[in-house]
Amino acid sequence: MADALKLELVSPERLILSEEVEMAVLPGGEGDFGVLGGHSPVISTLRPGTISVFEAGTVKTRIFVAGGFAEVNFEGCTVLAEEAENVEEIDRDAVAQALSAAEEDLRDAEDEASRELAARQVETASAKLEAIDSPAYA
Repeated sequence: MADALKLELVSPERLILSEEVEMAVLPGGEGDFGVLGGHSPVISTLRPGTISVFEAGTVKTRIFVAGGFAEVNFEGCTVLAEEAENVEEIDRDAVAQALSAAEEDLRDAEDEASRELAARQVETASAKLEAIDSPAYA
């Protein structure tokens, strides 16, 4: 593949993806950004959202990440994700229940640490539902 991008996606549990792709769109902390082969070096935080992997001009794979970091250099793109799973494998009902529980925890939080944890859980569950319900590049 000419000008292919070497994409590696790693979660704490395992290597999820390591292959050459046409392009990847990542959920950067400041907004989505696309990465092609030969991209200028950059390091970015990732917010909860979907990594869309393109091949032949269409989305081949959609992987949800709960946050993390991405490093892009002339050799490729490495994503270190806090949590990652294929969007097609996410159980919508389980995520909806987790969101409801997190919203309740947020309402009941009595200290800043509990409030921050619950807010993060709400953000992640909401982003998972968005990934399931509205594929941006499909």
